[in-house]
Amino acid sequence: MTRILFATSEVFPLVKTGGLADVSASLPEALCKLGYDCQILLPGYPAALKAAREAGSRRKTRFRHGQYDVSLWQTRLPGTAVTLWLVDSPALFDRAGDSPYQNKEGEDWWDNAHRFHLFAQIGAMMASGQLDLGWQPDIVHCNDWQTGLIPVFLNGNQHPPKTVFTIHNLAYQGLFSQETFRALGLPDYLWHYSFLEFHDQLSFIKGGLVFSDAITTVSPSYADEIQTPWFGYGLDGLLRHRSAHLKGILNGIDTRTWNPEDDPWLDFHFGADNLKNKEKCKERLQKDLALSVTNAPLLGFVGRLVEQKGLDWILAVLRPLLEMGCQFAMLGSGQAHYQERLQELAREWPHQFSLTLGYNEGLAHQITAGSDMFLMPSRFEPCGLNQMYSLRYGTIPIVHGVGGLNDTVFDPGEEPAEKANGLVFREPTADAFFDTVRRALRLLSEKKIWRQLQRNGMAEDYSWKQRAREYADLYQSLITGVNGNHED
Repeated sequence: MTRILFATSEVFPLVKTGGLADVSASLPEALCKLGYDCQILLPGYPAALKAAREAGSRRKTRFRHGQYDVSLWQTRLPGTAVTLWLVDSPALFDRAGDSPYQNKEGEDWWDNAHRFHLFAQIGAMMASGQLDLGWQPDIVHCNDWQTGLIPVFLNGNQHPPKTVFTIHNLAYQGLFSQETFRALGLPDYLWHYSFLEFHDQLSFIKGGLVFSDAITTVSPSYADEIQTPWFGYGLDGLLRHRSAHLKGILNGIDTRTWNPEDDPWLDFHFGADNLKNKEKCKERLQKDLALSVTNAPLLGFVGRLVEQKGLDWILAVLRPLLEMGCQFAMLGSGQAHYQERLQELAREWPHQFSLTLGYNEGLAHQITAGSDMFLMPSRFEPCGLNQMYSLRYGTIPIVHGVGGLNDTVFDPGEEPAEKANGLVFREPTADAFFDTVRRALRLLSEKKIWRQLQRNGMAEDYSWKQRAREYADLYQSLITGVNGNHED
């Protein structure tokens, strides 16, 4: 049985700031179901240690590492059979607040480099068998900059495990000063542009990009995009150099939580062959949000109200679409100037435009189920999940053709009828977005074509089981040196 150590800085439900936490929970569980022994390594944050103690877990080992006391706890990820290891070092990880990276004022912890340097050292010691735990991985799967030094520390070991490094968002690189590089005691040879130096800074992410055996990112299109100056954040040259070792694998979604046939957040359930109840979901959503209960096109949005999500383009098209009779249901929070402009529109058009600031899990499901269309005009999107949720619920996504959006949404103007499931605009402008929404409105009146788009989207397999097979094939190819197949 192939053994995998999955190193991550967050995992749902213990600690979450974004999609990494969901991947870190879902992918290891899916791999275990395929017959792999996948175990998670996580910093010992207070909430994680509390859950471990409440579950009756015990320390497996305790030792002094440099100036830090370290304990390793072995437990289970709540709600699963997946083994979870916690690196408990109170001086570094026993911090107040919900964020693993910032204090309550939203400032990065001053010693983040020290915290994730130690985490990487313990991960490498575990992976190379130095801790005598009775378990040693064949593969170490690292995620984002917080784990980027693990492949560095394993480099040069005799018979090290193979390493995979996944980029979830290249915008976050773990950059620190040269003084920090010296303070960590890293070998001098690593201060070189071929290794960890990046424009006179220490780059944790470069450790993963330079030293890992394979690099993945969260969609095939994003894997191509980050090799260009427009999306590469200065690392496109390195990624082009390592392109033979770079692969894009889409994230999956939790199809148990997101299932229109038995979603507990919905009063009415439906499937691809029974879309009547979807209309009832729309009517209920209109009533709940105090929108006019009509057959007007209802467009949904759930996400952060920030430039990356295309909020400037959304604001440019809202008024003309409202004047055409469209309705909008928006849920999210973000930059104040976007929130204020949206609030003005909501006051001006109370029966056509609903804005809910913050996050509400139930309402997210209800908007996804009750809308006719779902807006995702992101400027960039490494993978994206909401478009897959909306496809599963028969809600036609309108997306900018970047990253994972480009790999999951297929336009009838570009693809055969049996594949098309949404609408895509290519030019990064508000005009292109507006033209595509208007095209969607025309298609909405052509019931036969619209039903085909819905059924195509609802028929796709967005589950983690399928994605896990792709990771399993990658692991096997690293171990055997040839393309392998997943274990059944």
